[in-house]
Amino acid sequence: MKVFDLRFPLGWLFAVLGLLLVLAGLRATPTADARSLGININLIWGVVMIAFAIVCLWLARREARRRDSNVTRNE
Repeated sequence: MKVFDLRFPLGWLFAVLGLLLVLAGLRATPTADARSLGININLIWGVVMIAFAIVCLWLARREARRRDSNVTRNE
């Protein structure tokens, strides 16, 4: 039985958006950082989103492997 795991598409969505934010943060000028008290918000939240994406994808992969091993054991 094939089960749809929402963590796969969400993980890839957060990975792509996080990558875009990291790229925007790396290209930010010092004047853009000055508006946020000298903190590069795009870079920080991009890294956080990529970390969340990695956790989502890891959990989805782990669950898929567990489900596959249970199916083969029951057959």
